[in-house]
Amino acid sequence: MDASFDDPDYDYAASIAGRAMRSMAEQRIAPTPINFAVWYQYFAGSHDDLRDAIDLLIDHNRPFDARTNQNLFETYIAPQVSAVVVTSERLHTLMGAAKEFLASAIADNHSQMQAISEVADQGKSGVDPKALVAQLMNELARAATRATRLEAGFAEKARELDVIRDSLSKSEERARTDTLTGLANRRALDEFLRKAQVTADWGEPLSVLLLDIDRFKTFNDDFGHGVGDQVLRLIAKVLREKVRDQDLPARYGGEELIAVLPGADLATCAGIAEHIRRAIAECRITRRSTGEVLPNISVSIGVAQYRSGEAIADLIERCDRALYLAKGGGRNRVVTEIELDRAGAAG
Repeated sequence: MDASFDDPDYDYAASIAGRAMRSMAEQRIAPTPINFAVWYQYFAGSHDDLRDAIDLLIDHNRPFDARTNQNLFETYIAPQVSAVVVTSERLHTLMGAAKEFLASAIADNHSQMQAISEVADQGKSGVDPKALVAQLMNELARAATRATRLEAGFAEKARELDVIRDSLSKSEERARTDTLTGLANRRALDEFLRKAQVTADWGEPLSVLLLDIDRFKTFNDDFGHGVGDQVLRLIAKVLREKVRDQDLPARYGGEELIAVLPGADLATCAGIAEHIRRAIAECRITRRSTGEVLPNISVSIGVAQYRSGEAIADLIERCDRALYLAKGGGRNRVVTEIELDRAGAAG
């Protein structure tokens, strides 16, 4: 299908491409296909490891020289391309083999029908029936042998196809999963939100909670990013366990996690958020290497409900404002958009 200027996929891709080119120009990165592939994927948000690597380079004011750009491509982009090429080649080979098997089956069937027809013609000519039966039995035995061989070949190719299908499924799952937390990434989140929005516009409630770890930067500075990553994984585990089966927990960015709750109104979502907050506040974290008990971790959570016809960005923005109201109110709290209205009225 040809893309048009009204095609939202075209607009999205063009927007990502524009951001990539602008950022490359700001960083004085040569606009080569390899460099563009890296920065397009960075802004598309579909590769968390690549995003974290580039963010770290930017935070430390590292130059994006030719070697750095090449390393980024070879580490994060090339393996994905190779996996797609390998799978494509295997699938092409498998389809060729299947085509050969089918051609062989058709040829064998034609030969068998011709042989049986010849036996039938001999029967009309008065040939000894015993000889005809023996000849017919021989043709049927040969046909059975050919069929068994073809069946075994098809079974083998079917197993190969299952392997390819499983490989593609796992690749797709990896492309939708945040590597650090195991939660859905931004790509999967955006897809889920688009589908949930359609249902919500027909009157089904839809709520979102946005969670941020309190004083996480200080925690990282005191204990190191390795321990910080472990804490983030622990909180992601709690989030995954406390939401419902139909909900989507995801990593929103940095130490912010999010959960989309289709079918849940504001009160229901706030209740789930409170369960999450309490469960995290009750966690006790021990450093395995030293046995040291680390300071308690808490989270602040903002909650908002979708309003029919609004942009998803507006829903997330209300969540974000509620989250920062929770932080401003002392942290370790759940704040809903209702309190935003009260705060605005009081101001």
